[in-house]
Amino acid sequence: MLDSSIFDPEKLIGTLSSHKVRYVLIGALAARLQGFPRHTSDADISPAADHQNLENLAAALKELNSKIFTETVPDGLPFDCSAVSLKQADMWNLVTKAGRLDIAFKPAGTNGYDELIKKAVQFEIFGKNIYAASLEDIIKSKKAADRPQDRQDIIILNEILERRSGTT
Repeated sequence: MLDSSIFDPEKLIGTLSSHKVRYVLIGALAARLQGFPRHTSDADISPAADHQNLENLAAALKELNSKIFTETVPDGLPFDCSAVSLKQADMWNLVTKAGRLDIAFKPAGTNGYDELIKKAVQFEIFGKNIYAASLEDIIKSKKAADRPQDRQDIIILNEILERRSGTT
């Protein structure tokens, strides 16, 4: 049984790393690594879309017992965790044994991994090297998505950037 309320970023990052998945962490968790104060209980990634990486991602998702997330089915809906299946959509909302994972091949306002990796910030977390989208790219994506929460986040993210540049 999967529990979408449990979030274990160490297991998630460790599994992606052990399968050599190339991705950029995006969204609130990426922002949190860079000083953003809002808590999040899921991870959002933008993976490289080449065939080998999709094979690696599919293997990691299988190990994590990934299923399609839906509010009405707590355990998630089964799907074919294959490279071919992953290519069929730009966005996957999943529940795994490590918690919620959203996969966005082209996050709002971006062209995905190839663009995001250029300005990504490297972190060592749980002994693994990962890349997180830059705050500028996170802001760009949140502006494009334009959800109410994103508008609030942009205010805080801009304040973080201003403090870093010393303009406040």
